[in-house]
Amino acid sequence: MGRVSQQQAEENRRRVVETAARLFREKGTHLSVADLMKASGLTHGGFYKQFASKDALIDEATTHAFAELAQLHAAGLERHAGQRDEARQALIGNYLSVEHRDNPADGCPAAALAADMAREPADSEARRVYVEGVGDFAEALADEEHDGLVRLSTMIGALVLSRATKGSSLSEEVLVAAREELTG
Repeated sequence: MGRVSQQQAEENRRRVVETAARLFREKGTHLSVADLMKASGLTHGGFYKQFASKDALIDEATTHAFAELAQLHAAGLERHAGQRDEARQALIGNYLSVEHRDNPADGCPAAALAADMAREPADSEARRVYVEGVGDFAEALADEEHDGLVRLSTMIGALVLSRATKGSSLSEEVLVAAREELTG
């Protein structure tokens, strides 16, 4: 098999990072390199040509996932013509929805990666990105009357509990209760 062009190698790397960002949110960072590369449509052997280690990929995928979250916040502000309160209410409503609960791969990295990041070394790049991302998210949720950390903690807690109780009536009750508390 011949060598791939630099452009193809960059495309392959981008695809692995995007796939990892989705799969780590859906399945956790314990996912094997072999399974990740298979999901990316690439061979396991090509992984170490692109990344120094799985930890390096976790760092990059975490950065990518939080960049997606920041883009989502910016798009929400744009959709609501810069009206922060309206954008914030819409964000909370979307966050505490059945659709978000049921699609962790495309969802919030703060909720999906929390348990994995708790096991990361305190000085890891992924942990640094996670902490910064959580702080930025909390800041986006704050206003003069409400602390963003309280809102974010409520949202993440409700989402995690709703996912853990999916299939029971409690799952949707948790989402509704948190949404009403934060938007009512």
